[in-house]
Amino acid sequence: MSKAELSILIYHRVLARPDPLFPGEVDRALFERQLRLLKRFYTVLPLPVAMQRLQDGSLPPRAACITFDDGYADNAEHALPLLQQHGLHATFFIATGYLNGGHMWNDRVIDAVREAPVAALDLRDLGLDCLPLASLAQRRAAIEHVLGKLKYLPFEQRQRLAVDIRRRAGGAMRTMVPAMLTTFQLQRLHAAGMGIGAHTVSHPILAALSDRAARNDIANGKRELEQLLQAPVTLFAYPNGKAGRDYGPAHVEIVKSLGFTAALATDWGVARPGAGLDLFQLPRFTPWDKGRLAFLWRLRQNRRQSPVHAR
Repeated sequence: MSKAELSILIYHRVLARPDPLFPGEVDRALFERQLRLLKRFYTVLPLPVAMQRLQDGSLPPRAACITFDDGYADNAEHALPLLQQHGLHATFFIATGYLNGGHMWNDRVIDAVREAPVAALDLRDLGLDCLPLASLAQRRAAIEHVLGKLKYLPFEQRQRLAVDIRRRAGGAMRTMVPAMLTTFQLQRLHAAGMGIGAHTVSHPILAALSDRAARNDIANGKRELEQLLQAPVTLFAYPNGKAGRDYGPAHVEIVKSLGFTAALATDWGVARPGAGLDLFQLPRFTPWDKGRLAFLWRLRQNRRQSPVHAR
């Protein structure tokens, strides 16, 4: 049996400096350390190259790809220079509805809890409890609680609640961060040779939409990126990405019918050549460990996982 296998890493942001509210979030220094480890212990390939080598049988034993989801501005500001410095490639999956000043619902919630000038945020009339905010630990817990409650609500309801929570927390006129990519930054990533993939327009939970609405959101995201880049976009990442929960077989078929050549999920595991390979449900995982040995151990553990496919 071939030992060839592909580990695909997911990132979202690369911060300028550590964030005390999210101590596990990747910053520039940590990202660079992880790039060095990947270069030393893995063969890091561009995702399209890895897809081809999975199919033709030439994939090396410990291959890896780097991907980013959503389209944050720090991908261009911080991740790109480090990738270029180390001669590495990444593919960026972009939700086009948030380009040029948009804000994702979860970032509105995080920003609200971060900046709330009170010791507690009372959201009981929204079904979200009265959340203590007196310490960093309590603010982390409040963010986790609210995101968990809102995540699988209907899209429009989730958006309205996020805006309302942001308003109630105060400081509504303050410029929100984090910023998403501008069109210019997106084009800069593409011009630098990085991969650009589709991630829908609005980043919905596809399983919560009608098949028609899901198809439109996927297709429009692809079309908008191709217009902005004047280049084909052939790779797709399912929003949220858990097989059977966030997307299902119908969405896999939609992605195939729209001309994509591969699609990525967020279930742990590695892709291997052979009969079990499904290019439209490729596993990925998030490497959140800070320590060198812990990071490498996590990669090793991920290689022992069996991919999960929607059925």
